[in-house]
Amino acid sequence: MLKQSSFFIALLLSLICSSSSGRTLQQVLNQGTLRVGVALHIPWTIRSHSGELLGFEIDIAKKLAEDMNIDVEFRVYEPERLIQSLESGEIDLIIAKLAITPSRALHVNFSHPYITDEITLATNLTTTVFAKTLEDLNHPDYKIAAVSGHSAEELVDQIFPRSQHQFYESTGLASNALIEGTVDAYLEEEPIPTFLSLENPTQVGVPVIDSLMQTSIGFAANKGDADFIIFLNAWIIARQSDTWLKTIRGYWFESTRWKEQLDNVN
Repeated sequence: MLKQSSFFIALLLSLICSSSSGRTLQQVLNQGTLRVGVALHIPWTIRSHSGELLGFEIDIAKKLAEDMNIDVEFRVYEPERLIQSLESGEIDLIIAKLAITPSRALHVNFSHPYITDEITLATNLTTTVFAKTLEDLNHPDYKIAAVSGHSAEELVDQIFPRSQHQFYESTGLASNALIEGTVDAYLEEEPIPTFLSLENPTQVGVPVIDSLMQTSIGFAANKGDADFIIFLNAWIIARQSDTWLKTIRGYWFESTRWKEQLDNVN
């Protein structure tokens, strides 16, 4: 009797585990809907007051589903819940500005990068008129800003050890300080420096063309289905080759034209 009970318990646990595990690529195709986990982060993913999701990664997910000839269903999570939701089977894929790291790769399978997340420098054009290089800004006369807790905070210490440092609680506060000239430069993830320059062309510039730090962003799928990753890598290569990814990146990261469709953004 004890052996029989143990057998049924083991069978029940097996069924529970299998029901919560992620779907394979073939199962997604058979069922006709791709469940995508996203996280709100302008302009990667944005929710309007009407509830509509828009953004760079929303366009990517829609195009991916279109090429698979299936529907797409979006599920919004806090960033720290994305991998857990993938592992539990709530979603099939993460498309949410997720940087490829060794620690995360222990839990998910990453595709090739479809974009790089870059940190660049925006400067106040008036207060830095005589600074021609990064080394010129590495001087006690200049004040460099970053947002506390962001990766740029550590980068300020590395690149500008001799300058004054000012850390803010939000991108809005740091941006206003730069525009007003309270700080001379602001180190931040793109596209914020580019947007600041486009929206304040007489006050803000982006003097450094190359990024100061890069992280690679990839799709994340569940472990155990190599076919899914093979397909995603092929999709990325194809959409890089036909310049679709480059075009959509330019629209969302190198212009502010998309704001015309976002009059009512949360």
